[in-house]
Amino acid sequence: MFRKAIIASVILATTPMVNASELVIAGRDSSYGEAMEFIVSEYNKLQPETKVTLVKRPSKGLYESLVLSMREQTGNYDVILMDDTWSTEFLTNKWLAPLSKAVEDKDFVQATFDIGRYPDVKGSAYAMPMVGNVAMFAWNRAEFAKYGLSQPTSWTDVLNSAKKISESSDTNGVVFRGVKGNPIVTGFLPILWGYGADVVDQDGHSTLNSPAAKKALDTFLAMKQYAPKGVDVYNADEVRESLQKGTTAMAIEVWPAWVPNLDNAEVSNVVGDIELMAPPAEVGAPAPMLGIWQLAVPADSDNKQAAESFIKFATSSAIQKALALDYGMPPTRNSVYFDKDVVSKYRWYPQQAKALASGKARPRIHNWAEVESILGDYLQLAMMGQMSAEQALEQAHARIDRIVKS
Repeated sequence: MFRKAIIASVILATTPMVNASELVIAGRDSSYGEAMEFIVSEYNKLQPETKVTLVKRPSKGLYESLVLSMREQTGNYDVILMDDTWSTEFLTNKWLAPLSKAVEDKDFVQATFDIGRYPDVKGSAYAMPMVGNVAMFAWNRAEFAKYGLSQPTSWTDVLNSAKKISESSDTNGVVFRGVKGNPIVTGFLPILWGYGADVVDQDGHSTLNSPAAKKALDTFLAMKQYAPKGVDVYNADEVRESLQKGTTAMAIEVWPAWVPNLDNAEVSNVVGDIELMAPPAEVGAPAPMLGIWQLAVPADSDNKQAAESFIKFATSSAIQKALALDYGMPPTRNSVYFDKDVVSKYRWYPQQAKALASGKARPRIHNWAEVESILGDYLQLAMMGQMSAEQALEQAHARIDRIVKS
């Protein structure tokens, strides 16, 4: 474990403590919950007079609890952990309190901090980035070298390389998540963005009926023939296993939580072979998808100043380094991404930092979850051959345009 004495000394010097009798924090369960338990433990060492209550729930349950509490202005929570896709709803309803200028720090990867501003990147900060998730592209350097292939720089390159590898060996060319809903949408969006298309425009109107979107989906569907059998129902576990076993040469989407064991010889057959990078782009620059988990203060909290102090503590460089080394949490600070201890454990972190810096948020619309569900249904229908790419996009476009206007 990262040395606690170092954490305490660094944070004492940089984070002003504000007394409060009690802070109630709403967070996630699983590994996120373990990480937050560590933060609370370290905070209590510096603020022993403050009682901190941590409420842990699965993602969906957390969202529902936060909405109910803030809508009814119960004041139940002082600090909340939230997915960046929830922030549009929370902010438009004025459920979050603005943070002071003191939270701004140039060490944060700018894209991760700006996603917490409202109404745009020039607005006030309402949330601080705790977990720097970003979708990366994975490719097997050894497998590419075997067939004289170069690092892919476009989605056409990806398709051509997948074809070459699949036709030349028993190795699958590419793998992705085919499960309908969030998984297949999350895999498709960087391809869609890489062709210069998007789900909605700046006014919230669907743009899925564009020629660029059709090209993107044609490319996505063409990948299936070079993917493992049954990829239509693949999720994160199957993608991770395909990479680690070396049975697939590329993955169009991997997240930090999936890949910490790529170089672990006890579970991986591809130690040192897998490279991670920002997803390719067919036109323009790469657009890696951001999946930032943020900390914010509800507007109905009675302990706003102390809550902000806790958030600064939780997102400090010392805590972020400890979370990266001991819990596998991707940081949101540049200094941690290039820290020698961290890079020695995760050699791809400098590349991950670049992807994070150029990351793109999912559409900032009030009902993104509903939009994502619709798009996911039609993408899988097309992937399973029950609709053409054009039919799937046209029908998704029509349904999404109706709901975003409502």
